[in-house]
Amino acid sequence: MERLTVAPRADWRARVEALGFDFHTIDGKTYWDETTCYRFSAEAVDLLEDVTAELERLCLQAVGRVVAEGLYDRLGIPAIARDLIAESWRRSERNVIGRFDLSWNGQDPPKLLEYNADTPTGLFEASVVQWHWLEDTHAGADQFNSLHEKLIEAWRRYGLEGAVHFTCVVDHAEDFATTTYLRDTCTQAGHETHFLTIDRIGWNGIGFVDLDQRPIVNLFKLYPWEWLLADDFGLHVVASRVRMIEPAWKMILSNKAILVLLWEMFEGHPNLLPASFEPTAIGGPCVEKPRLGREGEGVVIHRNGPRERHPDRIYQALAPLPEFAGNYPVIGSWVVASQPAGIGIREESGPVTTNLSRFVPHYFD
Repeated sequence: MERLTVAPRADWRARVEALGFDFHTIDGKTYWDETTCYRFSAEAVDLLEDVTAELERLCLQAVGRVVAEGLYDRLGIPAIARDLIAESWRRSERNVIGRFDLSWNGQDPPKLLEYNADTPTGLFEASVVQWHWLEDTHAGADQFNSLHEKLIEAWRRYGLEGAVHFTCVVDHAEDFATTTYLRDTCTQAGHETHFLTIDRIGWNGIGFVDLDQRPIVNLFKLYPWEWLLADDFGLHVVASRVRMIEPAWKMILSNKAILVLLWEMFEGHPNLLPASFEPTAIGGPCVEKPRLGREGEGVVIHRNGPRERHPDRIYQALAPLPEFAGNYPVIGSWVVASQPAGIGIREESGPVTTNLSRFVPHYFD
């Protein structure tokens, strides 16, 4: 794993905008950064692929245990969600995407920081934008990136009947790009698709409908399950019998308390970090995280260990991100239908990755 300084394409803005990537700069700050890239060996890519498959296997075991033993209280999952979760798991409802965030210095075993299992973003950048960068700049190299092909195949195998509606929040460029891209792969798989923002979904007393009064029978939502169930119309999810993507059992994995359960189940696993609901159980530097949150929200690093316990928080041993000339990369390793499918790298000038952290491309020899 090596960080390289490279010359950006002279017309890179026009080239990425031609792909539909119009949020390459956010609030005047660089988001897509091709002045830098990371180079891996083929052996390193094989390792990341194996670790990703292993982490997905452990996570699915953990979901099975939560459902079988009814461990919802430990994760703070509300009563309204529990039957939905259990039924979706027992029906083996398929998942589509997820992103493991890993700390890895290229030498020691990669460590799981968290699993973005329900509403992961950065997919379009990882799948399409960095692939076009590779073709333009490193045509003789390869990239850990089979996202596009695997997404189309996943939609083909999903067993969907009827049209698929795609939804996300209003006026959020990254969420819109991710949702639109997923819709495109679903269309390429042969399905009829429609898009509307989540505030435009209606309820006709029997089921969810779109603005043309078409019934919504399959709904991909880039919208957290906990937000959905807190909304007024979220109460109709059970009665509607709509097929939700991601399925309800993903609520278990999108909750950072799963990190505690994983450590309890597989203590000492080389790709896991000690995690607990009790800060005193973590010796040395520690990271405090909210059970629910996105893009580094509410993350606090305690270099000397936390002093007190806070409700709805988990505590995880600190796995310092590798530093390259004052830059700290996090590897986002993607799964599609629970299969490893590629990586995207986010880089920050500090130890906590946020929604404004730069996305940098990669390749391997």
